[in-house]
Amino acid sequence: MSNLPLWLLLVMFVGAAAVVWVAGIQLSKSTDVLDDRWHIGSAFGGLIVLAVATNLPEIAITVSAAISGNLEVAVGNILGGIALQTVVLVILDAFGKRGRGVRPLTYRAASLVLVLEAVVVVAVLAVVMAGSQLPGDLVVARVTPDVVLIAALWLAGLFLVQRAGKHLPWHENGTSPGASEHTPGHRRAKPQHPHHAMSTPAVVVVFVVSALATLGAGVVLERSGDAIADGIGLSGVLFGATVLALATALPEISTGLQAIRQGDDNLAMSDIFGGNAFLPVLFLVATLISGQAVLPQANGADIYLTALAALLTLVYVVGLIFRPARRVAGMGVDSLVVLVLYGAGVAGLFAVAG
Repeated sequence: MSNLPLWLLLVMFVGAAAVVWVAGIQLSKSTDVLDDRWHIGSAFGGLIVLAVATNLPEIAITVSAAISGNLEVAVGNILGGIALQTVVLVILDAFGKRGRGVRPLTYRAASLVLVLEAVVVVAVLAVVMAGSQLPGDLVVARVTPDVVLIAALWLAGLFLVQRAGKHLPWHENGTSPGASEHTPGHRRAKPQHPHHAMSTPAVVVVFVVSALATLGAGVVLERSGDAIADGIGLSGVLFGATVLALATALPEISTGLQAIRQGDDNLAMSDIFGGNAFLPVLFLVATLISGQAVLPQANGADIYLTALAALLTLVYVVGLIFRPARRVAGMGVDSLVVLVLYGAGVAGLFAVAG
């Protein structure tokens, strides 16, 4: 695509981002209906299927980048996506529920299950940083120890979160007094969108079409985005961590706002933490496809993004534990801190990658 004019590349990128947004929302809604009818999320294997289904844009970008040998964009999108999706919680906090007397998001959603999910994210990111220090020739059967450990940690975290959602040996099952009513790990009330009136075969068709559209648009995003970055002289990791990450985060913004307005504050945060814990698993996909040790090739900007993502996640861990009740500038104090840190972090990223 590098031989196409810049204006056409921009049109393709924006068009693909729009497809990801619309198809991603439809994918989420159809997944909700199928989960409700088939009880997919009640089984451990079903949770894995749901995680894959809700992260198809990132999967498509990673696969496309690995096939084309452009791993820099894939790494930047994964790590930058974790940081940016954490900032999505700022948007959900500020615009999800507004008005006098409305408490911040972490006050309403506080539970030990969410703290556990956030800890899993930080644990996976710690392995990412450790894996970047391994030798590049440590490849056996097209995998490396670091990516295998990341996948194992994610699976273990998924199991623990599922178990914690059923029972915790704590007062009120790990929820906080005054928090929104919610059974950890499950929707309090399924959203009643038009998909619920459709037959199951029709919902399956919507799911398949949305999945294919998301995968195709993800490939176009990666290819056109890489060409745009080359055309404007922006490094792949910078483009992947900012513009590309924002494009793939659009469905999470829409579905998160919908969940909060229906009273599912816990679910909105759980979706973000769950997605962030899954994204580093895509390093395993990239390693299998490319046959190269991906993380040892990480540069300073990649490590910087990993640390930034962990820092932003830990801010929300503190917020979930201490539950700040005061809103500042229309959001919780923790969200304001995350917003400031992310702004400073992006500025620093340009200095590191520049």
